[in-house]
Amino acid sequence: SRFAMMVIYTPALLVSTLILILPFVITDPSPNLPSPSLPTALCVIHFAKRCLEVLFLHSYSGRTDRSTPSIIGVYYALVTVLIAYASGGNGDGISALLSEPNNQRITIGTTLFCVGLIGNWYHHYLLAKLRNTKQKTDNESKYVAPNGGLFEYVATPHYLFELIGWLGVAIVSNHLNVYLVFASMASYLGGRSVAQNEFNRGRFGEREWPRDRRNLIPFVF
Repeated sequence: SRFAMMVIYTPALLVSTLILILPFVITDPSPNLPSPSLPTALCVIHFAKRCLEVLFLHSYSGRTDRSTPSIIGVYYALVTVLIAYASGGNGDGISALLSEPNNQRITIGTTLFCVGLIGNWYHHYLLAKLRNTKQKTDNESKYVAPNGGLFEYVATPHYLFELIGWLGVAIVSNHLNVYLVFASMASYLGGRSVAQNEFNRGRFGEREWPRDRRNLIPFVF
């Protein structure tokens, strides 16, 4: 449901936003607070995008128990705190936000993040358009195979681009813990992509969903 999805993403958005702006609004911030950093700003952008998609893009037809969204929401918020502390450095205020020592790494990481952000949104848009088409034809009970974009090659291109975005955050941060965050996301979304592809193979015929279509990475996995 829309409410459950907001429970998942809103805590991380609030936490990352507070971490980013507190040093600018508090005259004497605690030294225990992480300094503003580019990876924290990327977290704000990522979770703000997800909240906007939840509110204005996605369509919903199912329900979930209350505990699952809460657990995921806490996890994402903790991940955001970890990234902030790993990436915050020792500076404060604007100097910390701009003091990045390796411009090439920052450029590569930020570019990957933007590619992931746009690609993820585009494939969410394709899924939303598919759902809206089903509703307009009053045929909500009939599943339609996703198509367009990288759906022609993999079951979950939106997961692929989300991982590209998280890899970008890890490269910008250049911290082992943030690379481990990326690895955990890859494990989680990789498992979900396998389950989604198995569901699609059981739901659709060979013509709608070829049996050799990959799970997550075109031609590879």
